Amino acid sequence: MTEAATTTAPFPPAEDAVRDLYGPGITACRGAFTPEWADRMREDIDAAFAEARGREGGAVGRGPHRYYVEIHPEQLRGFVDLVDHPWVRAVSEAVLGPDYRIVELGFDVPLAGAVNQPWHRDFPMPEETRRDRRLTSLAFNLTAVDTREDMGPFEIAPGTQWDDGARFGHAMFPRREDYPRYAALAERKYPQRGDISARSALTIHRGTANRSQDPRPVLVLGVDAPGAGNDGHHDMAVTRGFWESLPERVRAHLVCPVVDELAPIVQKHTIEGLVMGDA
Repeated sequence: MTEAATTTAPFPPAEDAVRDLYGPGITACRGAFTPEWADRMREDIDAAFAEARGREGGAVGRGPHRYYVEIHPEQLRGFVDLVDHPWVRAVSEAVLGPDYRIVELGFDVPLAGAVNQPWHRDFPMPEETRRDRRLTSLAFNLTAVDTREDMGPFEIAPGTQWDDGARFGHAMFPRREDYPRYAALAERKYPQRGDISARSALTIHRGTANRSQDPRPVLVLGVDAPGAGNDGHHDMAVTRGFWESLPERVRAHLVCPVVDELAPIVQKHTIEGLVMGDA
């Protein structure tokens, strides 16, 4: 860990997180990092966002005034702090097994004027989850700001990670006639700088309308069980020098190309972006 990265707050036991993830579908470790660490993360997000918006395919729309950008690990100074955090490691192993894989690093940015997203999950339900009721991936989220009500908080419908998506649009978007059910279940989340949450991205959720003048950037770390296959949807890579600088316990879980020079990532999620644009 870099100096002043983590707080002295006790971390919740991994077994509590497992219970939460298989129950409500979301869990959290509050105060995992210092606010100052989160501020450095914000600087890196802002720099990557400016670069991505300056080229074609650098940022994908997820609804009006809302964007997603995938980045390479080297673009985040606190990457090792994050993936090597004791709570992140413990929860990943408890839910996904000792050979879990780090497959995604990116961020969402709802800007001023972002509207309510349609209720959705982030990808279709895997067969292993449908058949065996087993989670095969996790999304860790870290807010870059102290979340306020007017910023358009993240909203989630607890327990809906098990909903059958056979009638969902693109197997991800529930029918509009079912929105009242999700609205009745919904809980809004107000994370603060330094908090980490973990969720099943199958749990039905949405970003809400940002009525403030401030963006609400959120970092996303995607982790898979072996064979889950989400790495095929992402293009992160590392340079040889960065790879060699990583602790072995991080390299063991980071399965991505090692290259001489990083290439800018062209964003995917095109179907999701198209549907989100109708929000």
